[in-house]
Amino acid sequence: MIKFTNKRGESIIFNQIGSPFGLNNFNGLGDVEADVQMSKSPFQDGSTYIDSLLSTRAINFDVTIFGTDDTDISRKRSQLSSVFNPKLGVGLLEYHYGDVVREIYAVPEHVPVFGAGFENRGRRHQKALIDLICPSPFWQDINPTIIKLQDFVGNFFFPISFPASFSIRGDVENLLNAGDVSTPINVTFRGESVNPVITKVATGEFIRINRTIPAEHSLIITTGFNEKSVKIIDPYGVESNAMGYIDLDSTFMSLDVGENKLSFITDGGSPEVFIEYRNLYLSV
Repeated sequence: MIKFTNKRGESIIFNQIGSPFGLNNFNGLGDVEADVQMSKSPFQDGSTYIDSLLSTRAINFDVTIFGTDDTDISRKRSQLSSVFNPKLGVGLLEYHYGDVVREIYAVPEHVPVFGAGFENRGRRHQKALIDLICPSPFWQDINPTIIKLQDFVGNFFFPISFPASFSIRGDVENLLNAGDVSTPINVTFRGESVNPVITKVATGEFIRINRTIPAEHSLIITTGFNEKSVKIIDPYGVESNAMGYIDLDSTFMSLDVGENKLSFITDGGSPEVFIEYRNLYLSV
């Protein structure tokens, strides 16, 4: 079963019991080409591998519309064209097969193609072809994994000759990326915090915000490619851009495949800290 939802929130489900839209063939479960990048030096035998970059994913499927008469078939053709309207831009495609449920962002390449001839159309049926392009080639979990880091352990005081209160240390947590490739994260600090830092322990990469986040405010850090952002949200839901407060040595990190250990620290306050991410897959 698949479901496509466009930018207006309009959806069509294919192959669901009782749905008038049947699914015949589906291509694009894997089928993504890779651009293997190499470099070559003078007098070098062979080449040196640099990286592999995946192309966009192409998905196509043909469907059969079932109706009661000519008028009903015509109405459902219009419905299909309206939902798969390329002018609306990127929509969301869900794929269900047994216990596997994944989703991917996709944009229609054209208005659905309705076949001609008796084998493709009649008073009670109509076949159509749909082609989609997925800007990101990765399938992802429908529901994100959300991990709440544990509460702070409090101030640290040492028996030295002057009163001293050092940084307040937070939790260290193991996160599992069960996907096929690295995945970006969303980090949310809820409540008061002073100069909060989130660190990827294995690599030393960190993101530090050099400012005080007031009580009842939230700090949200997003590390996705072309989606990097730092925002502060006040109690009324008003967002403000906080990119100007990010430490210049910060890295918008991702979770590597497998286990990742993240820690957080702040110079004051006691925020709740949440890490959110989705596993990314090469196929379904």
